Amino acid sequence: MAKISFSQKIKNLFGIHPVKDESFFDELADILIEGDLGAKNVFDIVEKLQKHCRDLHISEEREIIAELKRMLLEFVKKVELAPDAEKVNVYLLLGVNGVGKTTSAAKLASFYDGMGKYNVVLAAADTFRAAAIDQLLIHGERLGIRVVAHQHGSDPSAVVFDAADAVASKGGGLVIADTAGRLHNKENLVRELQKIDRIASSKADAGCYKKILVVDGTTGQNAFRQAEVFHEAVGLDAVILTKYDSTAKGGIAAAIGHDLGIPVAFVCFGESYNDIRPFEPERYVDEFLGID
Repeated sequence: MAKISFSQKIKNLFGIHPVKDESFFDELADILIEGDLGAKNVFDIVEKLQKHCRDLHISEEREIIAELKRMLLEFVKKVELAPDAEKVNVYLLLGVNGVGKTTSAAKLASFYDGMGKYNVVLAAADTFRAAAIDQLLIHGERLGIRVVAHQHGSDPSAVVFDAADAVASKGGGLVIADTAGRLHNKENLVRELQKIDRIASSKADAGCYKKILVVDGTTGQNAFRQAEVFHEAVGLDAVILTKYDSTAKGGIAAAIGHDLGIPVAFVCFGESYNDIRPFEPERYVDEFLGID
């Protein structure tokens, strides 16, 4: 039997509960919790929604969904990342192993390179995994984008330093740096990231340095905990949500936006280099709720 999608469960709920009573809102809360919004957020939303529907005598599906959408849009935060072509920009990609960080770096490089106005350089700053360096070199070759890489095991901050110098020598551009994501030893990771952070901050022009967390949209509350750790370590500017096509829920973007104040910049949704797009809050909420 095919698994019912998250948005379909919300649609089915209205058919099961023709009367929008306490049990309807209780079940709606259960479904939204499953959608990775976070229990506290869900209870706050559903309580306000129930009061709103009661006070305004709203019982139609279309009106209830519209109000729920309005509430969720208040949770979601968006940011547009626009590098200055004539300055040194450094975008540091952070995240645990397995979330698609290296692939996202390549997609991001392809996105900005495709605009035709940026000198884009990839930096292989995940020096702890030889495979990550090799993978980024392959992406760079396929895309025709320069990759700055050092030997396996070398200082990752030195890679970022050299990549920023390479961009500066051309009069400006964008460094997209892939970094290691080992969370098994948080203390070492934080110390390492803080060193890279200092170097990147010193090499980028004012206002041109961004720390971007890559999270797997299918991992739910694990993604939220990752955001907490990285945000505490270096302070995040944005999130990239990967595997957006395979997630049946993805409410984690709203939880990260509301609880941590971190906006989403991009979503990635396939295997191709072109499968990346700027985050659109309204589209995101519509897809989350199954609004056509």
